[in-house]
Amino acid sequence: MRETVKLIILRGNSGSGKTSTGKALQKKFGHDTMLISQDVVRREMLFVKDGPNPRASRLLYELAIYGKKNSNIVILEGILNAEWYKGLFLNLQIEFDNQIFAYYFDLPFKETLKRHKNKSNAHEFGEKEMRKWWNEKNFIKIIPEVNIYKEQSLNEIVEMIYEDVCR
Repeated sequence: MRETVKLIILRGNSGSGKTSTGKALQKKFGHDTMLISQDVVRREMLFVKDGPNPRASRLLYELAIYGKKNSNIVILEGILNAEWYKGLFLNLQIEFDNQIFAYYFDLPFKETLKRHKNKSNAHEFGEKEMRKWWNEKNFIKIIPEVNIYKEQSLNEIVEMIYEDVCR
């Protein structure tokens, strides 16, 4: 009998640390941990824009279900606008029930801008685009989320999530 598969959701504005956290968590949990990045699915696999009724939503769901059948831990990370992806969150809630661990990176705009400058894709977009995409306190509401703040280091965040999930 396989252990219960757990879903970790990492959400927040661009430049808040979701991808770094997702990769670090995947390493910490080890083999049989699936990492699904909204940016990879949307921008690289499907080559679609984000917005209301997002075309990436269905594939994100299908990948999460694949992860549920083939992994111990599924990590979904991305901006994942709460309103646009509401259907995805409702479906994931049905699939994963009480095995969802959701985190929202609640950082000030200035901090995300500072972090963005250190990213490998910093040349692809800047402050103007990030301001346009900015969505203050965009909580899911249907799934409880733990807030993550700028004062927390990557290691502290990873340890906190790891302990929550392993409890």
